[in-house]
Amino acid sequence: MFAAPLFTPRRVAPNHAAAYQANALEIQVAGADAHHLVTLLFEGFEQAAVEALAALSKGDTELKCRALTRAIRIVDEGLRAHLNLAAGGRLAADLLELYGYVVRRLTLANARNEAELIAECQRLMQPLHQAWLSIGHTAHAQR
Repeated sequence: MFAAPLFTPRRVAPNHAAAYQANALEIQVAGADAHHLVTLLFEGFEQAAVEALAALSKGDTELKCRALTRAIRIVDEGLRAHLNLAAGGRLAADLLELYGYVVRRLTLANARNEAELIAECQRLMQPLHQAWLSIGHTAHAQR
């Protein structure tokens, strides 16, 4: 019988900056409270949308697809999936609807290569991100 190795060799990423960013994000997530985690989701969404727009303008279909898939997963699996509909009432229901709309529009943007649909989603998500940040600043100031 073979014993499991005590460690797994770490692969060296070809892009060291990307590996560093991924590790930094893992550290942030590990030590984050719920408010900060949602903030990271909003930031990740914006970063993915910007990356998708840049890839679209360069004609880099693979990168565009990866970035839009990441943006969709952030909204669908991160923001939408964790809404508390029972406690959140009408606001949570409205956010659920909005997040569903954003996922559908991003999917369409991916299929049609339409930058305007990505920009529309950014415009819809930006006020939510700003409101979320202001909630955090208010709560922090009250401590």
